[in-house]
Amino acid sequence: MSSFKEWTGKAVGMDRTNVDTDQIIPKQFLKRIEKTGFGEFLFFDWRFNPNGELNEHFELNQPENDGASILIANENFGCGSSREHAPWALQDYGFKVLIAPSFADIFRQNCLKNGILPIVLKENEVTYLLKQAGEQPYELTVSLETKSVSDKNGFETTFDIHPYWYNMLLNGWDEIELTLQLEDSIEAYEENQSQKRERIG
Repeated sequence: MSSFKEWTGKAVGMDRTNVDTDQIIPKQFLKRIEKTGFGEFLFFDWRFNPNGELNEHFELNQPENDGASILIANENFGCGSSREHAPWALQDYGFKVLIAPSFADIFRQNCLKNGILPIVLKENEVTYLLKQAGEQPYELTVSLETKSVSDKNGFETTFDIHPYWYNMLLNGWDEIELTLQLEDSIEAYEENQSQKRERIG
């Protein structure tokens, strides 16, 4: 994964509660075996009308929201099934940061494992951001190093993140790369166990 230190990007608001993973990436698109290529199917049932044409009323289809990389959502974003394809689709579409008052636990962990930063803010702070995102262009700066979110209008707040995930994102490690940081210790342990087996045998 790429390391995440600071990101400034256009923010788009999606003022909807309980957005589940089946809406984020519908089940008919889960047959792909790659991690990439899911972005075109993100929010498919909302982005497209039954006739296949773009739904011009959907947030992401509005021209002023084109190129957004920060998604501001509402309560319980990512609820439903635990499909890892949901963060894959969000990431492939171009989102690097998600902000909401709360996330479903498994979805939040899947985001962190795949390099997306999900930020929990207070409800009044999210309400402010949703309102501001309705007036494009609107950009936010997210700093993982200082654990802060700010805009050019004077808004600034901080967020919490577990030290484990903080280090993972900051260094750009996935869980395999994290394990490899302990390679010397693992090899020493294996050597020690091998010597014990030889003495016993």
